[in-house]
Formats: sequence, C-alpha cells, structure tokens
Amino acid sequence: MSEIVSMPRINERAPEFEARTTHGVRKLSDYEGKWLVLFSHPADFTPVCTTEFIAFAKHYDDFQKLNCDLLGLSIDSYYSHVAWVRNIKEKFGVEIPFPIIEDLSMTVAKAYGMIHPGAADTSAVRATFIIDPKGMLRAMVYYPMTNGRSIPEFLRLVSALQASDANKIATPEGWQPGDQVIVPPPQDAAAAEARLGEGYECTDWYFCKKSL
Repeated sequence: MSEIVSMPRINERAPEFEARTTHGVRKLSDYEGKWLVLFSHPADFTPVCTTEFIAFAKHYDDFQKLNCDLLGLSIDSYYSHVAWVRNIKEKFGVEIPFPIIEDLSMTVAKAYGMIHPGAADTSAVRATFIIDPKGMLRAMVYYPMTNGRSIPEFLRLVSALQASDANKIATPEGWQPGDQVIVPPPQDAAAAEARLGEGYECTDWYFCKKSL
C-alpha cells in the first residue's frame, strides 16, 4: 500500500522550513515581504532539470522585478548542488543566481508533498509553489519527471496573482500584463441588474471585462 502523501493547500500557510542551501541556511521567514517560487527537481546532473535551471536563471531578473525570489530543491547533498551549479556555468555558460536546498532527509520535500511514491520514493517530482509575501501558498503546480516546466508561465502566474491582489479582479486564460481583466460576477439579483450599466465591456451580466 502506497504511503499517503501530505499535501499543502492553496490559501493556507506554506509549511515552515529551515534548510541548508548553496547560499547558506534559509528559512521560509527569510522571504517575508517578498514573493517566492519554491521548486523541486528530481536530481542534479540530469538533462531535463538542467534545462529548467538554465531557464530559471535566464528569467531571474524578471522575477526580481516582481519582488519575487527563487529557491530550488532536490534530494541531493550540498556538495552535489555546488558541483552541478559549477558544471552548468562551465558547460553552458550560465550562472545560477539563486539558492538550492539540500534535502537529504526529505524533510522539506515531504512537508510540501514533493515525494510521490508512484513516481519515485527518493526523488522529488517537478513541483512548483508560489508563496506570497505573507507566507501564504497561492498556487502549486506538479509536473512528471519526464517533462520540463515552462518558466515563463510561472512569471505570468506571479504577475496575475499580483494584479488580482492589487485590483480585486480575476484574469482570463493566457492573461498577460496589459490585457483586459475580468470583473468579479455580481453576487445578487440587484447587482446583476445593475451590472450592464456600470461601464464595463460586458458580453452578459456575469461576463464583464475592463482595463487596469
């Protein structure tokens, strides 16, 4: 019988952690006041993970412009992480500017539900968690070990979450900064009756858009 995986939940506190990384010890509380993308990979010195780390590194400045830090993790040692980062710089000409958690004990991986026994008992799947400045888990995405993530999608998602927080709106499929946003639907009959006269671009009472 497979072990039950503990899973964090959206809009609840992200699990606390304190772990050794390639940039020293890091705690979740270190990121208070900033957004954080915490992501796991199955193993160092593997090709798909290498492509993802290169992409995260190339978009690092874009994340920073959104007041967002990056933090990687795998169930490998600190020494393996350092050797892999040095290898990426030597072989691919890309410097990895963000920390990577050493998680040999799998403490952080288990707290965040990164270990899926159906995939592997001792490797983390490609899990990505977006944590807001108050330490709340706002989004999580899981990929299988065989397929790499699209890093621009996480940039887009952080931007969308920030727009929703700042403006009390929702964002449609594929939304990018500058696109129209969705006005939350009316919550009672009187508000629905009034909605079409409120100056929004409406297809019907429940589907209205506006520009920010």
